[in-house]
Amino acid sequence: MKKIYMATFVLSALFFTGCADDYLDVDQTESISTNDIELFNNDAGAASFVTSIYNKFLNWDMTSFGWIGLSSITSDDADKGSSPGDTGTDKDVLDALTYNASNPSAESTFIANYDGINRCNQALNIIPKLDKADANLRSRLIGEAKFLRAFMYFTLVKCYGGAPIVDHLPVPGSDSDRIMQLTRKTSAEVYAFIESDLKDAIAALPEKSAYGANEKSRASKGAAYALLAKVSLYQKKWQDVVDNCNKVTGYSIVGDYASMFKASGKFDSESIFEIYAQGAVPAKGIEGYSNTQGARGAGGWGWGFNTPSQSLVNAYEPGDVRKAATIIFRGSTLYDGRVVPNTVENERYNYKAYSSTYTDAWETDVDIKYLRYAEVLLMKAEALNELGQTAEAIPLLNQIRGRANLGVTTATTQANVRTAIWKERRVEMAFEHDRFFDLVRTGQAKAAFAVDGKTFIEGKHELFPIPASFIKQAGGLSAQNPNY
Repeated sequence: MKKIYMATFVLSALFFTGCADDYLDVDQTESISTNDIELFNNDAGAASFVTSIYNKFLNWDMTSFGWIGLSSITSDDADKGSSPGDTGTDKDVLDALTYNASNPSAESTFIANYDGINRCNQALNIIPKLDKADANLRSRLIGEAKFLRAFMYFTLVKCYGGAPIVDHLPVPGSDSDRIMQLTRKTSAEVYAFIESDLKDAIAALPEKSAYGANEKSRASKGAAYALLAKVSLYQKKWQDVVDNCNKVTGYSIVGDYASMFKASGKFDSESIFEIYAQGAVPAKGIEGYSNTQGARGAGGWGWGFNTPSQSLVNAYEPGDVRKAATIIFRGSTLYDGRVVPNTVENERYNYKAYSSTYTDAWETDVDIKYLRYAEVLLMKAEALNELGQTAEAIPLLNQIRGRANLGVTTATTQANVRTAIWKERRVEMAFEHDRFFDLVRTGQAKAAFAVDGKTFIEGKHELFPIPASFIKQAGGLSAQNPNY
C-alpha cells in the first residue's frame, strides 16, 4: 500500500535544494528542462510534488527538537528536563526565556518553514504544466499545496510576527524579485495571505471521507476550514471563527481520550489534520520526536527533554482522565505493561510522544495531531462567549469536560466562562504545540509564566527573534523584533 510519506524521490534532489545561508534566494529551476518535467507528467508524478511537501514535516529541523523547544519547552507546561548538564544546544535558555537572535531553534524553525514553502511554490509552479495528469487530481493537489503553505505561514506568523511572503519561485537574476522576497511584511499582510490560500484550498479540497484508506493524512476541506477558524481566532475575528467551525462537518470527539495518542488512534473520528508517522521497516517517522522526549537514565529510552511541569500537573482537576494520558510518571506502569523505573532521571515525561512498538527508535509511529475536533468545539465556544452568547458556549465546553470524566462547569458569567475555556484548552491540548501561543494571544503569558518561575517580558517575548543571519542577509529589508 502506497504511503504518502514513504517514498524518496529523485525530484527531491533535483528540485528541493536549499541553503541555510541563502534562505529565500534559491534558483531551483535553472536546470529543469522540459524533458525533466515530462518525466513527472502523469498522476503519480504530479502527486509526488505534494508528497514531498508532507515529507518535510518529518524532518528534524521542521517538527522535532527545535520546534519542541519553541512551542513547548518555552511554555509553562514544560521544563527543559534531561540531565542538568545537558543543555540540548539551547533548550536551557529557551526554558529560561533568555534566548537571543542567534538562537539555533528559532533559526532552524524559520529556515525549515521557508524550505517547506519553497516546496509548495515548486508544486504550484509545476503541477499546472502536467497536462497528462488527471485534471481533478491536479486541482486537489494544488489545494493541498496551498493548505500546507498556509499552515507553514501560520507557524511563522505565530512565532515571528510579520515575515517575508514568498508566493512564487525566485526569478533568476532579478534584483527586484530578490528584494521583494526578502522584504518583511506585516502580521496583517501575512494573515491575509494565509486566508487567501485557505479559501483557495477550501474550493479545491474534498472532504476527509472522500480519501481512500491510504490517503487519510492528506489535507481535506474540513482541515482547511478548521485552520481558517484558528487563524481567525488569533485575530479575534469571532464571528468568522464560529462560521468556519460550523463548516467543519463529519467529525466527532472519541470516547477514550488516551486512544488518540496510540498507534490504534491514527486518523480516528476526531482527527482533522495530523502528521503521519510510520514506524515499520523502512522506518519513516518524525526524526527524533519520540526519542528526544523519552525517559532518560537507567531503564529509560530517550533523551528526557520537554518534561511536564508541576504547573501543568496542578492544572488538572481531580478525576480528569487526561492527566494520566498526557504525563508519564516515574515509577508508573504504561498502557502496554512497560514499567517506568524509579532510576530514570526526571519525575515526568510526555506521554503523547511515547511509542509502544518502536519505543527507543529514532523514527517511530507517533503522529502529531495538529487539528482535532475537540479544538474546533473549544474555538467555537470561545468565540461564542466573546460574542456575548455565553449560554451557547457552555454546552460545548461541557462536551469536552464530559469526555474527560469531569462534571459540568460552574462558570456562568462571560468572564468566568472565558477563564474556564482557556483552562480547558490547556489540559485538553497539553503537549500539542499550542500552549505558548495561547498564552500570548490571550494575554495570560506574564502571570502564567510567573507561576512557573519564569519571567515573561512584555513587549519582547510575545515573538521569537528573527534569525540574526537572515537579518544580515536581508539588509534593511527586514527589521528585528523588539528588544532582541
